[in-house]
Amino acid sequence: MTSLVPKVVTFGEAMLRLVPPLNLRIEQAHSFTTFVGGGELNVAVGAARLGLNTEWVSRLPETPMGRLVLNRAREFGVETARVVWTPNDRVGLYFLEMGAAPRTHKVFYDRSGSAISKIRPGEVDWKAAFAGASLFHTSGITPALSPSVAEATTEALIAAKEAGLKVTYDLNYRVKLWTEAEAQKYNESIMQYVDVLITTEEDTERVFKVKEKNYDDVAKKLYDQFGFTAVAITLRDNLSVWRNDWTSIVYDGSKILRDMKYELECVDRLGGGDSYVAGFVYGWLTGDLDKANRYGNATCALKHSQHGDFSLSTLQEVEAVVAGGGNLRIER
Repeated sequence: MTSLVPKVVTFGEAMLRLVPPLNLRIEQAHSFTTFVGGGELNVAVGAARLGLNTEWVSRLPETPMGRLVLNRAREFGVETARVVWTPNDRVGLYFLEMGAAPRTHKVFYDRSGSAISKIRPGEVDWKAAFAGASLFHTSGITPALSPSVAEATTEALIAAKEAGLKVTYDLNYRVKLWTEAEAQKYNESIMQYVDVLITTEEDTERVFKVKEKNYDDVAKKLYDQFGFTAVAITLRDNLSVWRNDWTSIVYDGSKILRDMKYELECVDRLGGGDSYVAGFVYGWLTGDLDKANRYGNATCALKHSQHGDFSLSTLQEVEAVVAGGGNLRIER
């Protein structure tokens, strides 16, 4: 029986993020602040905070670092019963060096050989994972980790459609993980299982070689090419390292859905796109695509005011932003 509260299942890697304090360069650091983050776990946490039931599927080592990742997921209400455990391997790391104009933020990955990069088809009982679920989410980062992860991702997508779930997929191209040709070959093979593609104009040009005169035409071209239910394109304007504008459009096959533009003061922008997805899936599962876009943008805007990869905004905070665009007064 399906729960009255929609359930979202996500699949992907989570890493430890290490950040030097006070905008120090990494080579100056004597200590680091530790966060946990990874696209699909970020989505699961953000959606759980908005009130959805969520489950994150991954593969972790039986080490203190693996348990740290699991504990963070569970701390914020994410179910982890189908995480695959391994006595070997490692948790991936990434280091974030915070910049200030003209020096930008920089991310340095140390994720080679991580536990999830060795997951194989058949290790996850997807039928059990999807029982009672409404939506499955993953991203283009996950299949880029290794050929076996790509096979497991395809297995999950097929199982999700067989179970009748909606599927969202964030294209999320990462040049450090695979080539444009590799990304194009794989992603074109699995778009048949995707209902809503979430992407940027830059990523669609790199992966699908789609470039049009404006964002609306890019969305329409992708919709027509792959037969999606909808295409969402997120739009970030980098005014400076610490000030961004953010909005998005959604094409549903008949019209372009638009939303307000948010002016952001960026405390921490990493995880912003994932927070858009979290708000989007909440809005879609509790309303329609217009609500999905508006709640996605509001959740993303609020995330930029919070440290770490996770969006920890509540539904009440998101709805207040949707209603009025934000509050500059001190709440007492």
